[in-house]
Amino acid sequence: MYDLIVKGGPVLWFIMALSVVVVAIVIERLLYFRRIKVDEDKLFQRIKATLEKGHFDEALSICDSNISPLSALIRIGIENRGESTTTKKEIIKDAASQEIPRLEKNVSTLDTIAHISPLLGLLGTVTGTMKAFGVLGTFGAVSDPTLLAKGISEALITTVGGIVVAVPAVIFYNYFVSKVNLSLLKLENQVNKLVIMIDSGAKPAEEGKR
Repeated sequence: MYDLIVKGGPVLWFIMALSVVVVAIVIERLLYFRRIKVDEDKLFQRIKATLEKGHFDEALSICDSNISPLSALIRIGIENRGESTTTKKEIIKDAASQEIPRLEKNVSTLDTIAHISPLLGLLGTVTGTMKAFGVLGTFGAVSDPTLLAKGISEALITTVGGIVVAVPAVIFYNYFVSKVNLSLLKLENQVNKLVIMIDSGAKPAEEGKR
């Protein structure tokens, strides 16, 4: 393995560094989406039951115990429960848009690596081929094929390395983009439901204080 890395030349080292970045991003994003996964129906029922009792602090504590984007939107809605329905909708929509950077964190980096890795492999192919032709230009007819092997090895190894890094980067980029889009769609669809839940929960609590 070490021999292959050495034969790949400096371009391969850069490709390997990008592979480390890809692995780090993939692990971080998988763990993130796992952490924010929540049973939405169960969360809604807990919050609604708490709001109907007028226990707003308890409802906020439930939101704080979850790090999902939905919990953040519910918290914003509860904190602005005194606003009109239209205002609450706008506030929650703005809060939903602020979740986008957290969901998309480092995903664009995967896309960039997926695009440049094959180009770096092509660069290694060119530099390796240049070395091989350089040997021919210097020595003319080469009786020892090992003199050409170094340049040819670099050309082939870097090409393979670039493809090996690009393929999983593309796969996981598309996977994370689909996860982000699905999460955003869910948040947008939950706005009206959130407002209705907060309004219906807050009114009985206000009436009970009278």
